[in-house]
Amino acid sequence: MSRITVLDGMPVAATMYARALSPRPRPPVSDGLPDRLVNLVHHRCEVAEVAAYDRVCGFTLTDRLPATWLHVLTFPLQLTLMTAADFPLAPLGMVHVGNTMTQHRPVSITEPLELRVRADGLRPHRRGVLVDLVGEALVAGEVVWQGRSSYLNRSATLPGTPPDAEPAGPVVDLLTAGLWRLPSDLGRRYAAVSGDVNPIHLNPLAAKAFGLPRTVAHGMWTHARVLAALQSRLPDAYEVSVRFTKPVLLPSTVRFAAAEGADGFVAQLTDRGGEKTYLDLQTTELRGQD
Repeated sequence: MSRITVLDGMPVAATMYARALSPRPRPPVSDGLPDRLVNLVHHRCEVAEVAAYDRVCGFTLTDRLPATWLHVLTFPLQLTLMTAADFPLAPLGMVHVGNTMTQHRPVSITEPLELRVRADGLRPHRRGVLVDLVGEALVAGEVVWQGRSSYLNRSATLPGTPPDAEPAGPVVDLLTAGLWRLPSDLGRRYAAVSGDVNPIHLNPLAAKAFGLPRTVAHGMWTHARVLAALQSRLPDAYEVSVRFTKPVLLPSTVRFAAAEGADGFVAQLTDRGGEKTYLDLQTTELRGQD
């Protein structure tokens, strides 16, 4: 049976990042992941904080929570798990390479939430080790949202043969739907509404320390911004999968392109000329849900 860490309030992500900066011994990666669940109950969203998030990400404010906001709520629980002494991978330098979310039904701002996070899927990768942080949001015991964030750690290795690279999404003709100018302060603006204060998004010197020429946009901002562009056309129940393929340097201009299929949308975020892809996204309607 999994050990359960019950939180008495939402952790502060900045505190978690400060803890991540403190070097500490960690168990061998070969020992596997801790069998532990981080749990927060009776969390209520504030309208003002959701409205601020919606403004930065481009959502129209409604009484429903964006699916990506529920990821924002589970992210401090992810950091709680990753900064614990029994987690084998150092969180500093983790690269968010993919995300899948399932919205089983719309969630109202006023509904009290239970949030859960666990680690899963430790596996070799050609550039290091992959791990998934799996989250759930529940209302009165009903799972209303699930998310799986895949992170790459380049400083660890595991025995075994890494799987082949994930295949690209469906080959379809995407129509340019917009050019978005991303300002240099976008990382700070998103950090203020999401709590994700990873320094590579805020400080050029920190970004350079990790091999980046300047600060980069949060991957989850790009994810949210694309969903916001599709917001009015998304069904009540859907799955959305994203691959983050390259970092978006700030400032920059990006191209949003999309196409609609029988079951959902395919979308991309690229550079202005469409030659460099930053994000691939695909949504699928969930049919037959109550």
